[in-house]
Amino acid sequence: MRLFLLPISTQRSLIFCQRLNTQISSKTTYIDKITIRASKTWLKWEKAEEGWRTGWQKKVTHYGNKLFERIPHEEWGLKSIPPLSKRRKDEELKGNEQVEVVYPGSVIGEDKVNQALHAFAGDPRQAIHTKWMWGSILAMPLTAPAVLIPIVPNIPFFYLVFRAWSHWRARSGSQHVNFLLENRLLKFTKSHPLQLAYDLAGSEVAIKELDSAIEEVKEKNPQARDEPVAEADTEKMLLAQSDGKTISELVDVPELEEQIQRAVKQVEKGLKAEKELQEEKQNLDNVNKKEGHKR
Repeated sequence: MRLFLLPISTQRSLIFCQRLNTQISSKTTYIDKITIRASKTWLKWEKAEEGWRTGWQKKVTHYGNKLFERIPHEEWGLKSIPPLSKRRKDEELKGNEQVEVVYPGSVIGEDKVNQALHAFAGDPRQAIHTKWMWGSILAMPLTAPAVLIPIVPNIPFFYLVFRAWSHWRARSGSQHVNFLLENRLLKFTKSHPLQLAYDLAGSEVAIKELDSAIEEVKEKNPQARDEPVAEADTEKMLLAQSDGKTISELVDVPELEEQIQRAVKQVEKGLKAEKELQEEKQNLDNVNKKEGHKR
């Protein structure tokens, strides 16, 4: 098993698990069978043709995928980590399955990687998934009236089932990481392909941020067109959505592309919201100061 720890910004990271030894869990569990069948059904619905018989399937997947985009990337990442079964625990304690943590050493140090892993494995993270797992389960009976709708399945009920499973799986992944940390079973490895990818991404992100900062200065102060832009001590992006394809190809893990694109999109959205909130507070403070001077 290999864990990827990829910094998305200077303060937030993505975790993803690549399954290398599938023999340990060769027996397909009941939950895995349901998951595989649900995935196949969803793909079938996505390819459904327009029409009164199957058109609703395509619409369900369209809006469903939009809902999936709102699921935090931390949850998606932790779900990729297999639950800690008794057999897997024994294999890892005996050293039969090596667990490697791969990260770009030129961007983040081993101490920061360890710190990020503890955040993913800590009690606060597990408490979040426990809370929402039970919340989804308790809300399931409220979807009973939807059963009365003919032809169309009880979509709200199945969505809550998915969310309950998703939070359970993410909590299980967090517990697995915690087990690995407590027993010191992790091998930290600097990845040269990842370092190369981040070096390439860094220049592109820096140029993009510089252009954005210059445009912002021009809008706020047209007379300051030629003034240098001061570098603010704030959280900054390290990757762009387009870097997902580059990184996934360099490390030969196709699944990483979607994970990185989702994480970058969410972090960018969060930083934008935080920036807008700070600007609103600053404007409000300026108004209050002006009113104070008038008095």
